[in-house]
Amino acid sequence: MSPPSNMGPVETLDMFDNKNSFDSQLQTDLAFNEKLAADIVAPQTEEIALDLNGATTDTDVPPRTICVFCGASSGNSPAFMEAARDLAREFHKHNIKLVYGGGTVGLMGEIARTLVSLSGPSSVHGIIPEPLVVFEQGPDSKAPSKNGGKHGVPDEATYGTTTIVDDMHTRKQMMAQAVMKGGPGSGFIALPGGYGTLEELMEVVTWNQLGIHGRGTIVLNIEGYWDGLLSWVDNSISAGFVRESNRSIIVPAKTAQEAVEFLSDYKPADGRFKLAWKTL
Repeated sequence: MSPPSNMGPVETLDMFDNKNSFDSQLQTDLAFNEKLAADIVAPQTEEIALDLNGATTDTDVPPRTICVFCGASSGNSPAFMEAARDLAREFHKHNIKLVYGGGTVGLMGEIARTLVSLSGPSSVHGIIPEPLVVFEQGPDSKAPSKNGGKHGVPDEATYGTTTIVDDMHTRKQMMAQAVMKGGPGSGFIALPGGYGTLEELMEVVTWNQLGIHGRGTIVLNIEGYWDGLLSWVDNSISAGFVRESNRSIIVPAKTAQEAVEFLSDYKPADGRFKLAWKTL
């Protein structure tokens, strides 16, 4: 497939000098970009008809997969750990697969343990860089290794499948790819967490804005934890750095049930750049 003939390098640069022309060109090329994107990412929710129970007439539709970003700490409020358990229970209820950062402590460990106890080891896939395995287990860990690896893999019967990777970039790419391959209603949910959780969250938000993916991103706002982030979005819109039409890229939820439901109903924001990307 070739790009539209009017998208030469000179014309492309000229469009950026004229906002109206640029917006018009985006609309003109919408069909081309979305068709190309269909070869890169999984179908979006609206492309497969679902009944009220989440069933589909297409027997080849993959299971719904949700990536959860959250802290390796428990936090100071018991509500945070309870939210992780609530989310696991919702996943079990709706037969949702969990992909997460592979940790065995804090909120990460809690959601993985809870879901495995309910749905079995095949329901959870953790992806963790080797240096973080060393951090959790200690350099002298005697835990059993897998495939000759240097460090022990978390017990599958407790934490599900774990993949140990070399670096953070590979971890995040694999988590995102798992979501892209998931069925309708797949997406991302952020529980409370620290710097790493915020970085992971904002990366997939940015990718959504750029049209790299169209999956929903939910922040589970336990005890107002994400109020500061939501205020920042308001300020960015007021200051002219984020389009009002992109406000809904981040969707706040108050409960685990809401978070799962909002992903089921998610519609991509109107202001997203519908660009053609060759890889995730």
